[in-house]
Amino acid sequence: MNELPAIAHYWWNKYLIPILEPLGFTNTLECFRPYLLRLCQTQAPETVSFLSIGAGSCDAEINMARWLHESGSKNFSFECADINDSSIDKARQTAAANGVDGNFAFSLFDVNKWKPKTKYHAILALQSLHHVVELELLFERIARALHDDGYFLADDMIGRNGHQRWPEALQIIEELWKELPSKYKYNQQLRRFEEQFGNWDCSTGGFEGIRAQDVLPLLVQRFHFEIFVAFGNVIDIFIDRSFGHNFDPSNEWDRSFIDRVHAIDVWNLEQGIIKPTHILAVMKKTPVSSTSIHKHFSPQYCIRVASKE
Repeated sequence: MNELPAIAHYWWNKYLIPILEPLGFTNTLECFRPYLLRLCQTQAPETVSFLSIGAGSCDAEINMARWLHESGSKNFSFECADINDSSIDKARQTAAANGVDGNFAFSLFDVNKWKPKTKYHAILALQSLHHVVELELLFERIARALHDDGYFLADDMIGRNGHQRWPEALQIIEELWKELPSKYKYNQQLRRFEEQFGNWDCSTGGFEGIRAQDVLPLLVQRFHFEIFVAFGNVIDIFIDRSFGHNFDPSNEWDRSFIDRVHAIDVWNLEQGIIKPTHILAVMKKTPVSSTSIHKHFSPQYCIRVASKE
């Protein structure tokens, strides 16, 4: 169940890649790797310092390190920080197995105790910000730890806390839910049948989405965006791990339903009725001349004001 459902890949390939391609990439790694390579090349022969916060098993970071090696750049040090020591142990082993361990350092991370060891040329947060309670403190220390010309690279969730749906999105989901046959209403993660869609708060059992709705407003206050891509909302429910495994992309009805949900999602996002739940962003501490965005989805446009509830 930890694997993304096949229907998510169907949606990604048909709808998300065409959003990203005009900006020069098709996924997060393709977006971020060139920035790391440019830093290596412009700072050579100096060793550039990268930090990944909440890196987990560091699969993405190790992928980027291998790509940098293949691109002819080895003058970097990648520090991967996580609160889970078992994830760090796994990351250390994976880095060694991929021949990039000489470029990596690993550390336990607690934002309340974090004292940056150096100035970083790039700081990454890959699906980690929505787990953080002390976001203001984290962003303050990231800004302090980043070189003036450095990059803050983030791929994260910005929807309602606990990955719940705000009322305006919930209303759309509940209407779609009425037409779903029962076999599509089994929650694979919670192992329960939901005749009525349950707007589950994921944060009640831990830190999943604990302050997701505050991520974007606080980023807008603190940083400047060179690239900002925002997408998704209603579609999440039908392609994610809870219900997405119930859909088969080889089934015509399933594909047709997902296509229609996507169209409904996009129309409501474009009208500003609902707001995106995902962002991919390249940020700097200093002002930028322009921001590459999708359609009219600027950072400010994509903020959902909580008082609307």
